[in-house]
Amino acid sequence: MKKLKLFIILIAMVQISAQAQNPIQEIINNNPDLFKAVLEDPNHKEVQIIYTQIDRDHDQKPHFTTYTYQVDAKHYFYPASTVKLPTAIFALEKLNELKVKGLDKYSTMLTDSAFTGQTKVTQDDTAPNGLPSVANYIKKILLVSDNDAFNRLYEFTDRAIINQKLKHYGFKNSRIINRLAIGDSGERTRHTNPVNFYNGEKLVYQKPAAYDANDYPIELHHLIRGKAYLNNEDKLINEPFDFTGMNVFSLKDQQELMKRLFFPDAFPKSKRFNLTEDDYQFLYKYMSMYPTDSRNPTYTRPEYYPTYCKFIFYGADPQALIHPDIKIFNKVGDSYGYAIDNSYIVDQKNGVEFFLAAVIQSNNDEIYNDNHYEYEEICFPFLKNLGQKIYENELKRRKKYRPDISKLFK
Repeated sequence: MKKLKLFIILIAMVQISAQAQNPIQEIINNNPDLFKAVLEDPNHKEVQIIYTQIDRDHDQKPHFTTYTYQVDAKHYFYPASTVKLPTAIFALEKLNELKVKGLDKYSTMLTDSAFTGQTKVTQDDTAPNGLPSVANYIKKILLVSDNDAFNRLYEFTDRAIINQKLKHYGFKNSRIINRLAIGDSGERTRHTNPVNFYNGEKLVYQKPAAYDANDYPIELHHLIRGKAYLNNEDKLINEPFDFTGMNVFSLKDQQELMKRLFFPDAFPKSKRFNLTEDDYQFLYKYMSMYPTDSRNPTYTRPEYYPTYCKFIFYGADPQALIHPDIKIFNKVGDSYGYAIDNSYIVDQKNGVEFFLAAVIQSNNDEIYNDNHYEYEEICFPFLKNLGQKIYENELKRRKKYRPDISKLFK
């Protein structure tokens, strides 16, 4: 009996020690003016945080140490536009796996229609040549989180293939089964458009219309939310909103994907993405580029600004001063009151690099789909302060070997 009590005490001490050594909890505790009001809110804001420290060895191989705060893969949050990054990766993979001569991410991509509600695309005014392509769709996704660009890659890649790849890579708490921002639901989500690819005027590949009969069930909690919602006719329905049947992308899976994207050699070959070196550099370039620095597509103020898609560290603030030494490679999402950012943050001058992913929700009136959410008052300041405090922690953290991240600053 004494041994059992001693064992229980030891376990408790280990747990207390682990909590004391968790830098996320320490940062929150040490900055109550920044975090306490949000985290002690009666609605709790559903905050989840994952912070991964990176330490290189003498061969520059990364070693990850991960800390979490309230992470629960079964507690549902709407992933919004964060699903666009894996879809972009899988679209590039599909091009590589087809191995069709003359077909690549710059090929002209013309989308046709074959089912109710589907639409055609034969031009893209934001592209240099006025024609759509996988490359230009990915640029628009990474620069300003364009919804139509995601929908077109969803249609090309196919719902079934996207979810097969999620399963293959071990992202078990995720599924991508809907287009975005067009009320995609029911049978329409299962049907994807026919797509033709051209090299100049030569047809090089035809992707036929496809149907996905699978449902991709995931055991989740808190799918029924709030007290009311607006339907597609903007009519108030005084019933809770049901997220059943929507996209799922757990925070753990989000950061795991980011690790593999930036450190493919740290994972077994079976878990690495089937991307070329050019694909990697292409993704890195547009994940970190500010939209106002882009040409073709071009984005200008006041609608767009440098930190338009930078929630962590900058809080999507149009007036934010850009830190000269920092690059943020990330994918954000915001919808139904949820704000999410999945980031890899680097500072070459100070030898800093870390992963940080977080989600927070604001919906004080508990009415969904009414576009009345407290992003600017609650979500963005929280994510900005979290990113800046984690960065300050990294500046103080000693590392035996300075990371070589020069390739990200070319």
